[in-house]
Amino acid sequence: MSDFISIEAIAKRYPVRGRGTTTVFENLWLSMSRGEFGCIIGHSGCGKTTILNILAGLDRPSEGTVIVDGEAIDGTSLDRAVIFQSHALFPWRTVLGNVAFAVSSKWPKWSAAKVRAHAQSFIDLVGLSGSEAKHPSELSGGMKQRVGIARALSITPKILLMDEPFSALDALTRGTLQDEVRRICLETGQTTFMITHDVDEAIYLADKIFLMTNGPGAVLAEVVENPLPKDRGRIDLHRHPLYYATRNHILDFLVTRSKSFAETVTDHDPHHVPVIRPGIAEPTLLSLTPPPAADAAVRTAGRHP
Repeated sequence: MSDFISIEAIAKRYPVRGRGTTTVFENLWLSMSRGEFGCIIGHSGCGKTTILNILAGLDRPSEGTVIVDGEAIDGTSLDRAVIFQSHALFPWRTVLGNVAFAVSSKWPKWSAAKVRAHAQSFIDLVGLSGSEAKHPSELSGGMKQRVGIARALSITPKILLMDEPFSALDALTRGTLQDEVRRICLETGQTTFMITHDVDEAIYLADKIFLMTNGPGAVLAEVVENPLPKDRGRIDLHRHPLYYATRNHILDFLVTRSKSFAETVTDHDPHHVPVIRPGIAEPTLLSLTPPPAADAAVRTAGRHP
């Protein structure tokens, strides 16, 4: 299966007054197929949010390029929707007004009735029927995030980008929204890229889990392919024989190996990142080298000096 998202040799460096530059990461390669759910995990400072912002077009890499569906990213696009940690709703607009604003931005020639009907379908999808006329101040934290999810999905994005959208919610609400997002992504085949610090959340939601070493100078150390069945459920997740093998592998990386990776792995090749299926097989190598000549023009177009 060809790559739908291809992050190719990107770097991010920031100037430091009197001390040159700080490199968050460099020569980073990462890929996902259409319809996959990917989670990226790593300690604060490894560049997770920077990678998401580059994917969203909110930031530019210092070098390298990002290809989505065969085209280099150059700035923001309604093909890529972001759900932030906070709900980021317009406080003066109602639930319907917030979602409708996104819909009319994507399809400005639609009639008001068509915009409302389309927005309503996504409000229904996230379970907010009956709350259309409420303003954000009248909603709970979980309901606000539901509006954010509805707004993001209503523009039918190629990629749904999520920056720890459930981190500020109580455990029950967080679990409910995880269930909703998982259901929607499975039903729609939505390609999703998410930042999380929650290992259990990653195992429940993701097809691939990207493990970043500590920053600055972070690297993508491993790609964990989730060995649990696609139709896994929350209630019996921990009973699956591969659950703890997966969980322990990720926790061992976060607690121990992420800190000492540079010292213990001297031949790390960013083009060939180990792909791990915990409890199933020995690591394989995922080749992240781009195809040669065919896409050269497109890939060059997205590079930044």
